Formats: sequence, C-alpha cells, structure tokens
Amino acid sequence: MDPQSDESKSYLSTGDVSIDRLAFFHILEKLKTQKRTGWLNNNIRNPESISDHMYRMAVLSMCTSDKNLDVAKCVMLSVVHDLAEAQVGDIAPSHGISKEQKSRLEAEAMHIFIHEMLHDSPAAQRIGALWKEYEDRETPEARFVKDLDRFEMATQAFEYERDLNASRLQSFYDSSIPYIEHPEVQQWGQDLLEERGRLLGAIHLAKLEISEGDRLGEEEA
Repeated sequence: MDPQSDESKSYLSTGDVSIDRLAFFHILEKLKTQKRTGWLNNNIRNPESISDHMYRMAVLSMCTSDKNLDVAKCVMLSVVHDLAEAQVGDIAPSHGISKEQKSRLEAEAMHIFIHEMLHDSPAAQRIGALWKEYEDRETPEARFVKDLDRFEMATQAFEYERDLNASRLQSFYDSSIPYIEHPEVQQWGQDLLEERGRLLGAIHLAKLEISEGDRLGEEEA
C-alpha cells in the first residue's frame, strides 16, 4: 500500500462500538495481503506478507532458551510490532519518506486503531502499550524482538536465494546480522551465515562443473 494513497487515510469512528471493532478486524486483512516492500523491490516472485514475517517471529520467540525473558510478552510484541502497517503499508526508503515521517504516520495509525476503532477498550490499551514498548526498545523483551525482526529477515533472504535462485541478497544480511545484540540470536545468525556459505559454495562448484563440461564439449567438437 502506498502510504500516500487514499487507502491510508484516517478512519473516523461511527460511534458504534461493534461497527468500529469490526473495522479494526477487517483492516488486519491488509497484513495478510500486503507484500513486504524490500522483496518487491528485489523482484522476488510472490514474496511474504507482513503477517508472514510477524508469525515466524512469534514462533522464534518461543524458541529462546533465555529464562530472563517473558516469552509470552515476546510473542505478543512480535505480532503487534508491525501492526501500524495495516494502515500505512510497509514503508521503505524507496518511498522517499523520512524516518521521522514514517514514525509519525505509524503513530497516527495506532491512534486510529486504539481510539477510533477500539474505543480505548482494555484490548486497545493492551495493544497500544505493546506497540509502544517495542518502539521504545527499553525492555529486554523489546530489544530481543527487534533482534528477531533482523534475524527473520535474513532467514527469509536465505530462503529466497536457496529456493528461487534469487540474485544475491547481500544487503539484507548486511543490514541485519551485524546489528543483532542478543547472544542467542547472534548464534542463530552465525549458524545462518554458515548455512549460506555452504549454499554459495555448492552453487559456485556447480557453475565450475558446468563451465568445465562446456569446455570439454568444445574441445571434443
């Protein structure tokens, strides 16, 4: 969704709690259908949606062995952290929107969800508090989930390279793995890079074998 399009404009409460709540439930569909911008910009066929990304993050949260983390909160942070994108879309640098403007648009979207659609209900307050916690990055859980955000993106990049023979997606690794702070997720990142190294090595070897086969074929001809 273009953040400047009519679809991203404000929703105004009808005053009917049921109607407005359903409007919130319906806008969540955008997370299921909106494709992640970075993959579209790299010509990935049928790329993941925003909710695809958040779902795997939620499951990754449950895989941690860190007993100091509130795992249930990490799961909830994972499924809420990109919620504003249901309204504004997955804003990327290619949209020409500054980080400050992006933050403002997303905060406005959350305001609409909390006040106009969910009428400041306990559910609205819970969702809003989780989203703010993630944005503020002041708790161990929020910082951990941000690391999962980075790791999940790199994992998806690897899978596109492996399964779709996609062009090398190095920028997705460069902007994620080096910035991971949590020790366990750092290890996951290193494991992923080693797996990628094996993949690239196998691809290189296959190309050499094809090249050698072509050379021998030319000599025999």
